[in-house]
Amino acid sequence: MTPLLFEGAGGIGLFLLGMVLLTDGMKAFAGDALRRYLVRFTGTPRNAFVSGALATALVQSSSATTVTMIGFVSAGLLTFSQAVGVMMGASLGTTSTGWIVSVLGLKGGVGYYAMPLIGAGVFLRLLGPPRWRPLGLAAAGFGLIFVGIGTLQEAMRALSGVFQLSNLPSGGFLGHLVTMFIGIAMTVMLQSSSAAVATTLTALHTESINFDQAATLVIGASIGTTVTGALASIGASVSAKRTALALVLFNSATGFIAIVLLPVLLLAIEWAQRHLALDAGARSLAAFHTGFIALGVAVFLPFVDRFAAWVRRLLPDKGPALTAHLDATLLNVPAVALEATRRSLRETAAELFGAAAGTMGQELDPSRRARIDKAVNQLQDFFSRIPAEAQEQGASELRVSLLHAVDHIVRLQGHLDPHPSVREVIGHEFLRMPLAECRELLSRAAAGLRGLDSGRWIEEVERRSQALAESNQRHRPALLTQTATGAWKPQEALDLLDALRWLNTVAYHAWRISAHLSEQPAGGA
Repeated sequence: MTPLLFEGAGGIGLFLLGMVLLTDGMKAFAGDALRRYLVRFTGTPRNAFVSGALATALVQSSSATTVTMIGFVSAGLLTFSQAVGVMMGASLGTTSTGWIVSVLGLKGGVGYYAMPLIGAGVFLRLLGPPRWRPLGLAAAGFGLIFVGIGTLQEAMRALSGVFQLSNLPSGGFLGHLVTMFIGIAMTVMLQSSSAAVATTLTALHTESINFDQAATLVIGASIGTTVTGALASIGASVSAKRTALALVLFNSATGFIAIVLLPVLLLAIEWAQRHLALDAGARSLAAFHTGFIALGVAVFLPFVDRFAAWVRRLLPDKGPALTAHLDATLLNVPAVALEATRRSLRETAAELFGAAAGTMGQELDPSRRARIDKAVNQLQDFFSRIPAEAQEQGASELRVSLLHAVDHIVRLQGHLDPHPSVREVIGHEFLRMPLAECRELLSRAAAGLRGLDSGRWIEEVERRSQALAESNQRHRPALLTQTATGAWKPQEALDLLDALRWLNTVAYHAWRISAHLSEQPAGGA
């Protein structure tokens, strides 16, 4: 008995190791292309669903797709509604593992013929060109999956002669519920729904269990995979918790629908076997798995926006709005972390411009000032922890632009509260036009950074900044000359010049911040 358990555990271990290598290899090989694909093709819930399904089928890991998508939501690259669509697609995409196992993995001797694939993959990983090494890792993992399944098959055949797994409950709704919870427990212990499904497929193929029991175990595996995501979200960002909750609700509801409609679904499989030449056994189970997940998608996808809004109400974001995009988990993906920093800087800069425009030289509300200062400090800390790895040219340019933006934001912070003498003259008739120009510049820049101005706002901000600079240069000598002739009191003239210089400085920093944080490339400092 003990050797059989050891052999079975080894088979599962080889399968899981193969899945890990395949997933890591494909993720590394796809690299930023996978991330760009997810962002580009997730505009609508339907596109998000298709993207999630295809990405998961490629990397053979719904967890990898979900973690990547959580990072995109945290960074503001995807809306939560889009993320829910991707998550549903990932749930369907992960059923591709069952098809791989049922079509290829359970054929006699396939583990033996997978050995050359493992060898070729290892050699490619060790000796191949750097760009192709991750593909070698994936190939070796793909081969290990079949070796693991072959080992597991042998253990299952031997175990069926010692212990009849078919004695598991199989009749009635209560019996199906018990078997479903066994499937949940299997997935939690193995920490992989793919491993639980592969084990179930192998047991069915060796006739250790019947089809009804296998179908119920697969339903349990689909629900059990949510436990891992829920545990991983403990202490994580609100975006991660919302995604985990949405996954739990979707998979649990889909599993419940499948249990309730199990007799109907089994009849549908029998019909497909008779009329569509669907092979009985493992392939029918893979079709059942894909079918009930697709049924859940059909129920939820038309209402994905309402579902996402409901989840948001269940888990409201009570954190600081200015730095909501910052999530420590993004530091593992520097390109996404940089984008999250850019979006948080845009929110903070817009708040800073709004504060400056609202007070215009007067004392800023202490609570608002504290909120801005805290956000800037958090941004600087997060930005400093983004790894400076070898990156694409675009990412390097973004890092430089963000450095410029942070520098100008810190400088503008220092000018929020001007000298008291400036506050005394800021309402002077002499400053009426420059003051209005600066206030309009700040308002236009804040709207542009928040995406509320779809026009050529950055050019308008630049024009107003240059106009203020020219006004400062033009008025300075004229004001000094008039003061020398007695038209102005010396102290009053100096205070007005200080106020002009302050308005010019505020406008300049606001323009440069906007230029470095806009979608358009920024020139200069």
